[in-house]
Amino acid sequence: MPSTRACLTRHKDTQKNKRRRKAGGRQLANSSTRYACGLSALTTDEPDPDAFAKSIAAEAAAVDAGFALIFFSQSLVDASALAHALQRHAPSLAYAGCSTAGEITPQGLEEGHVLALLLPEASFSTASTMVENLSSSGMDRITGEVASLRRLLRGRAGHERAKSVFALCFIDGLSYAEEAVTSAIHWGLDDIPLIGGSAGDDLKFETTRLISNGKIASDSAIVVLIATEIPFHVFKTDNFIPTDEKLVVTASDPNHRIVREFNATNAAEEYAAAVGMVPQALTPLSFASHPVVVKVGGEYYCRSIQRMHADGSLSFYCAIDDGVVLSIAQPKNMVEATRAALLDVERKLGGIDMVLGFDCVLRRLDARNRQVFRDISELYRTSNVIGFGTYGEQYRSMHLNQTFTGIAFGERRAAE
Repeated sequence: MPSTRACLTRHKDTQKNKRRRKAGGRQLANSSTRYACGLSALTTDEPDPDAFAKSIAAEAAAVDAGFALIFFSQSLVDASALAHALQRHAPSLAYAGCSTAGEITPQGLEEGHVLALLLPEASFSTASTMVENLSSSGMDRITGEVASLRRLLRGRAGHERAKSVFALCFIDGLSYAEEAVTSAIHWGLDDIPLIGGSAGDDLKFETTRLISNGKIASDSAIVVLIATEIPFHVFKTDNFIPTDEKLVVTASDPNHRIVREFNATNAAEEYAAAVGMVPQALTPLSFASHPVVVKVGGEYYCRSIQRMHADGSLSFYCAIDDGVVLSIAQPKNMVEATRAALLDVERKLGGIDMVLGFDCVLRRLDARNRQVFRDISELYRTSNVIGFGTYGEQYRSMHLNQTFTGIAFGERRAAE
């Protein structure tokens, strides 16, 4: 949890929290929040990219920001319109971001918003690149681009700041390439910690968008290297416990992450039987509430199911192949597991000022299904968590599902 002083600072520096009514009575919210560590967050649910870009430009000038992270719902704004608005109103501001499957704003879990996080140059040095055409890119090329990015950051950050660096990555969540790309980025980073999230499209599963300094793309990834004197800690948390119920993949299409059979039986039928349901009743909520996990290096990682097809085959968010042994997982209390993880990070950091988080959309669905959505949203709000809902999460060398990955920042005074 953040310290009392950090919470007071956050509320004190909330410059505006305007609420205006739309036709039909729904409230529109715009907010601007400055954190003690120097980061500044802007949010809106207005479908007006020009107005938001103007707000970003004004706040960037006020805090002397050199870089912005931008996460947006495609249901609210178009990626091209947003990029063009930023070019018009904040032409000198570097930025990177992606479309989402929900947002985490300073007010908690939201949908249909745009969120910008501004990084002041006094505390943060950045370097970013977009890797396009993932489907035809060699992984050596990605590793090489990351190595070049490290050299670029060292030149910008100076010797002392360059000692404390972390990496963010955003990947097209419909690219089927996250495992290979995450691994390639990790190799290029050497010992720099990596976290990130896969871009979403509000559960439409059609097209995600990444934006970077005027470029708009799919089938792409963005890598951002950030050096800072602000203390930080990279972490992950999930809320499942493996059971003894096993599903062995016996027929699959690895290129498209589709499983046709478990245990030599139709995939949907075998999965439904294992979780005590009938195939006809399976929905995204079912998959969120009854995840499957794989054991890698002595630790369990989620391999979440995305959807069921008419023939009973199942699409996954993560790589899958014949012979993979999955275990049905038993969820534990999401709110308490997340709270415990944040408390652990707080102890390690000596206090949390704010958290940039990447939260699997399946956690959001599961929270609704278990009627703890308001509770987890309130935990994020009071813990100063902001970020977005993902189609997958990156943590060091791994691509994960049904997990929260994040980077927690301490207060500026702790770094001085």
